[in-house]
Amino acid sequence: MDWSAPLLAFAAGALIALVTAPVGVSGAVFLLPVQLSVLGVPSPAVTPTNLLYNVVAGPGALLRYRRDGNLFGPLTRRLIAGTLPGVVLGAVIRVFAVPGPGVFRLLVAVLLLPLGLWLITRTLRTPTALGTTGPSPRTITMLALAVGTIGGIYGIGGGSILGPVLVGRGMPIAQVAPAALASTFLTSLIGAGTYGLLALTGGDDIAPHWFLGLACGLGGLTGGYLGARLQPRLPEAFLRLLLGTLAATIGALYAAQALT
Repeated sequence: MDWSAPLLAFAAGALIALVTAPVGVSGAVFLLPVQLSVLGVPSPAVTPTNLLYNVVAGPGALLRYRRDGNLFGPLTRRLIAGTLPGVVLGAVIRVFAVPGPGVFRLLVAVLLLPLGLWLITRTLRTPTALGTTGPSPRTITMLALAVGTIGGIYGIGGGSILGPVLVGRGMPIAQVAPAALASTFLTSLIGAGTYGLLALTGGDDIAPHWFLGLACGLGGLTGGYLGARLQPRLPEAFLRLLLGTLAATIGALYAAQALT
């Protein structure tokens, strides 16, 4: 048996989670091009495979944040209340409305490129936290619903977008990260189950690639725990710039691929 693909999947999951977990991002959004271009996971199966990664990798960082006492709070409940119904809707849209890889990549580009540039600009203008209030509770829930739907479409669970948005709005990373990761974990669990049901009637290409998804997830489990431990030692401005740069780079790459 050729173990190169699962070993590469494990290493990619670990490295990505190590970088992204400190800011509340599971890493699935950055794992997406690795699965499509390197591991050869086809679309739309890449979406439930990413959700499977989130389910397996999530407990690593969540366990660390729970030990630090930062996991449970009002922000976590608001994000979950919006993203849970959104991810189910997004899964249905993904299967029946936008199955083509060209449309899929264009959607990712339109979302990630402006988000990354906005986060970079926001961080350069205000490198320190702006405050702890952030958006209103109603705005957070509605944003979570919209992001949950988008997350269900391309398999990032929702929290991977909410984290950068809320951090960019001035909320401290120590508050956003555990809430966003908890939201990502639960919505990914529901989303993976939704895709499993849809696969019963829609064909094998809708089901996740279990072996590669589990390999990526085990890597993310390790990297996420280590990343959560590193969070108190890393400057917020550095993490925001890194996250924004990664998002903008992937968005630009996908835009070029979609247009060509």
